[in-house]
Amino acid sequence: MPRQIIPKLCFPDDCLTVVALAAEAGVHRMALQKRHADLKEEFYAQVRTETHQTPEVERRLRKEVVRLKEALKDSRAAEAESRHRAEQMALAAAVLTLRRPVSLDQPAPGNVIPLRPPGE
Repeated sequence: MPRQIIPKLCFPDDCLTVVALAAEAGVHRMALQKRHADLKEEFYAQVRTETHQTPEVERRLRKEVVRLKEALKDSRAAEAESRHRAEQMALAAAVLTLRRPVSLDQPAPGNVIPLRPPGE
């Protein structure tokens, strides 16, 4: 038979939180949250079952998870764009290197500055 941690979910101000549970039980909230995490989880499970509601803490955390997933997706897209630009710049540098004049008879176009002085 499962133990029942509270006879019914009825608190002053209708706050169904672990803090309210600790106050009702006359214990410090940290004792309930840290040392008796199993009771905290059982309390929230009972809140979900009896009220058909998600606790406020869980709603906030779910919203934060959605926000963080969006931020991660945006960050990955920015990283992919940066990689693409780096590849394009490397290809452009390779093309410019291959197109440099082979001899001094073929002068470089006016907008190209050679990396090495001619004759080296």
